[in-house]
Order: sequence, then C-alpha cells, then structure tokens
Amino acid sequence: MNPTRTVPTRRSFTSFEESTADDWAVIRQQMLVTQAMVADNVLVLMRALESDHGGYPVTRLEHSLQTATRAERAGEDDEYVLCALVHDIGDTLAPYDHPAIAATMLRGRVSEANLFMVEQHGIFQGWYFWHHLGMDREAREQFRDSPWFERTAEFCARHDQTSFDPEYRSEPLEHFEPLVRSFFAAPG
Repeated sequence: MNPTRTVPTRRSFTSFEESTADDWAVIRQQMLVTQAMVADNVLVLMRALESDHGGYPVTRLEHSLQTATRAERAGEDDEYVLCALVHDIGDTLAPYDHPAIAATMLRGRVSEANLFMVEQHGIFQGWYFWHHLGMDREAREQFRDSPWFERTAEFCARHDQTSFDPEYRSEPLEHFEPLVRSFFAAPG
C-alpha cells in the first residue's frame, strides 16, 4: 500500500436516508477516483471482444478496429472515430441490445448526431442482412425524418458493414488508446 495515498473510510450508513453530508463529501471525492478508472475499463471491455467471433470472419474486436480505422482513414473527426471504435462494445454483454450499451457510455460525451448514429446503428445495419433472417430490412425507415438518418446510413455503408475482412490491416487498439483516454477522462 502506498503510504502517501489515503484510502477513504468506508461510510457506515445502510440506506441513503441515513446518509449525511459528511458521507457524501467522502463519496463525491471517491467518484473522481472512480472516473479515473473509466478509460481503463473501456479498454478492458474492448479487449474482451477479442475472445469472440460470433461466427463472423473476424473477432468482434477486429471488427471494431476495422470500423474505427476505416473512419479515421476516411478523415472523420476524433469523436466519430471513437464512436466507430466502441459502437459494438456491448456485443458480448447484450448482443441484441448492444447499441444501447455503447450509446449509454457515450451520452454526454459526443454530439447528438454521433449518439444517434451509435444508438441506431443496429437497425440501420439490418438493411444489409435482415432479409436473410426473415426480418424487415426497411426497419430503418422509421427514422427517415431524423436529421441524422443519412449520417447513420453512411456510417453503416462505409465503415460498419464493410469491416469483416480478414485481409484488412486495421490499426491496433493501442493506436486508439489516447483517443479513448481523452474522451473518457472527465465526467460525461
């Protein structure tokens, strides 16, 4: 244990109703410590995608790296590239609702346009394959009036649905680490 670092005492209340201002002063300070761990935790979740390919030609991590690399090489800004990188971060946690996990992590950190793109990419991506599953590939049309419809459709067309290529040379996760650290360093 580092003697210069003080460990906060654990508070003793058993319900919020019992808590005091002093309790919350300690907890508020501890939130800064917890926030400092977020980027590391995002990188851990990204690395966990390496262990699953889900039947696809590449691992879920490689898909994410290809998507982010394609966006970066196309000249997209850092926020867009970050969204491309983490858009499928929830795949192994909740495959059918993974866009909501990524969107929740990004809310308050990215623009409404990029948040919509991440949150709805699963439905927009369905245009490419849902008809093979007996599903409605036109489901994205429910968002036709959104100002971000075309942006999201383009994200899927140019970056997401094309990123299952075992021959594509993507940047490694370490390349994107500074980006992850910069976006997740401060409270969202």
